[in-house]
Amino acid sequence: MPAAQPETLTLDRLPTPIGTALLVTDEQGVLRAFNWTDYEPKMLAWIARHYPKARLVEARSALRPAFEAYFAGDAAALDKVPWKASGTPFQLKVWETLCSIPAGETLSYRGLAERIGRPTAVRAVGLANGANPVAVVVPCHRVIGTNGSLTGYGGGLPRKQWLLAHEGVRKELAA
Repeated sequence: MPAAQPETLTLDRLPTPIGTALLVTDEQGVLRAFNWTDYEPKMLAWIARHYPKARLVEARSALRPAFEAYFAGDAAALDKVPWKASGTPFQLKVWETLCSIPAGETLSYRGLAERIGRPTAVRAVGLANGANPVAVVVPCHRVIGTNGSLTGYGGGLPRKQWLLAHEGVRKELAA
């Protein structure tokens, strides 16, 4: 039996040092989507596709304090934020594994593929990483190129660089 779909999703707009974040939670306060206002149409289309019967209302999220703490400097503040994402079993495995990368550390796409037991699936890991609907909490920004370079991030490379520096990643990796 498929998991029950939320009836109502709450959208909260949170000002951050790198733009206004969009937090979408369900009735239980579980994060279902995260993005930035400059990607709002894309996120709303994703929500309509994955939660077609849900009503979206704007209100303050119960998760807001955790995000405020994170952006104020507590890099571990999002570690306990509950999330649920709609994805394939492979995507879910990649996203769960992303959560094993601690703040202040990075992992290459190859390293991530190896960590999930699929060392030849580097491109598939990259695609799953890019499809992550709950960014920052599921820290896709902590994945970098094998040579240590910054590579794609759905929120844009300047945000990825800021997030990594904010979490204490050495400057030469974030530059």
